[in-house]
Amino acid sequence: MDINDLRSISTVLMAVVFTGILLWAYSSKRKKPFDEAANLPFIDDDSSPSERKNQE
Repeated sequence: MDINDLRSISTVLMAVVFTGILLWAYSSKRKKPFDEAANLPFIDDDSSPSERKNQE
């Protein structure tokens, strides 16, 4: 076994890991949590900054 065999094995292993990550990220059971996380910046905070300061 030489260095080229190790490079080939690591390339195949990284391709399998990458494919696994893609399948995990695009699975249908992950859609709802990802959609919720994507909408976090758009959630309105109903209180004004002065009200939040008084609550602290």
